[in-house]
Amino acid sequence: MRLDSDIKRDVEDELRWDPDIDATDIGVAVHNGIVTLAGFVRSYAQRTEAERDAKRVAGVVGVANDIEVRLPVLDQRPDPEVARDAASALKTELPFSSENIKVVVRDGWLTLEGAAEWNYVRERAESSVKRVRGVKGVTNAITLKPKVQPYEVRRKIEDALRRSAELDASRITVESSGSEVILRGTLKSWAERQEAERAAWAAPGVTRVENRITISV
Repeated sequence: MRLDSDIKRDVEDELRWDPDIDATDIGVAVHNGIVTLAGFVRSYAQRTEAERDAKRVAGVVGVANDIEVRLPVLDQRPDPEVARDAASALKTELPFSSENIKVVVRDGWLTLEGAAEWNYVRERAESSVKRVRGVKGVTNAITLKPKVQPYEVRRKIEDALRRSAELDASRITVESSGSEVILRGTLKSWAERQEAERAAWAAPGVTRVENRITISV
């Protein structure tokens, strides 16, 4: 098991290495492999990128993201302008699905509402709006309404896990109840754990994934 001090050093190095964020005002604390990020950044996209950077580091078993978004004066915009640009970004990214998604903005905080058949639509919708100038945060409230039969869900997830070159599928078990899935097992890194969850969410018909996979370093 890696020392917290080593993990802290590597997370700080990973943040400084990332050209997409300014890590000057980000503080890092680690306790028993749990990383806490604090401080502030100048965009919501930088906040989410910092979290991804921390999760990539070996030995990290969890991340608490307490980073605050402080927009520069030039990026502070009225809510209607933010909503307009977010709706435009959605239409560009998801031309066939955006009509089922609504954008609500209050004090720079953006909420996505509506329904989708696939989880990738939820993810791409959030990805498309988080870089809109003036966004301080995003709540993804898009619900999933699948058309796939529940009995197909588990088989499709197990097939996806076996196909992944980044995972040892033999160390993962999949339980399903209708469209809801539970992943169990033990993997060697947080990145593997995330990849397993991503593979599960990619299966058609999944509306919820409970990731109970543990990390054994």
